[in-house]
Amino acid sequence: MEDDKIRLQKYLANCGVASRRKCEELIQQGKISVNGKVITELGTKIDLNVDKVTYCGKLVEQNEKMVYILLNKPIGYVTTAKDQFNRDTVMDLVKVSQRVVPVGRLDMYTSGAIILTNDGNFVYKVTHPKHEITKTYVATVKGIITTDEVEQLKKGVKIEDYTTRPAKVKILKTDLEKDFSRIEITIHEGKNRQVRKMCEVIGRRVLALHRRKIGSLTVNDIELGKWRYLTKKEVENFL
Repeated sequence: MEDDKIRLQKYLANCGVASRRKCEELIQQGKISVNGKVITELGTKIDLNVDKVTYCGKLVEQNEKMVYILLNKPIGYVTTAKDQFNRDTVMDLVKVSQRVVPVGRLDMYTSGAIILTNDGNFVYKVTHPKHEITKTYVATVKGIITTDEVEQLKKGVKIEDYTTRPAKVKILKTDLEKDFSRIEITIHEGKNRQVRKMCEVIGRRVLALHRRKIGSLTVNDIELGKWRYLTKKEVENFL
């Protein structure tokens, strides 16, 4: 089935071969084979269940110990393995012997939950839209949000060329004196800066944004900048 397939360069990057851009170069240079056939097309997709991928004749597989990490990312760190502008990355916070990669992204000015792992299959399964993994955010917005605005967010709003799917939204706090509201938003999608854009649509500027949960995983008990390993049961719940 098409839903069970993943782009070759993404699979290679998830397995820690190199960055996605570098993996694209390796494909174009003819250094990657799938089931014994050299692949040079960047649009190639593979089936994780049956296809065998090799890099310079060596099977791309994950023989090292699989690790799964939950980080409570502070503001000011970018969610990438290496940044072209030499900004601080989440890799500066997580020091392990395995080469891990972030599962999805949080923008530089958003704090909260991010998973890192060296398991490419796990990355694919968690990020694929068909699995509908929920993400719960706490957004502090300018002004006093209304029930009508909350209903708009719940039903879905038009952002650029797409309409967001129905979301769970509740008001956590309003402060008339300081003129702000705090709301909790749970979504299934992972569009770029989606929660910020959703709030902009209803006329609310986001002052602070924190991802509290990914699925059932919460960072409420993890200090900002700290991390912990996921338990076997937590990993299995995602798969």
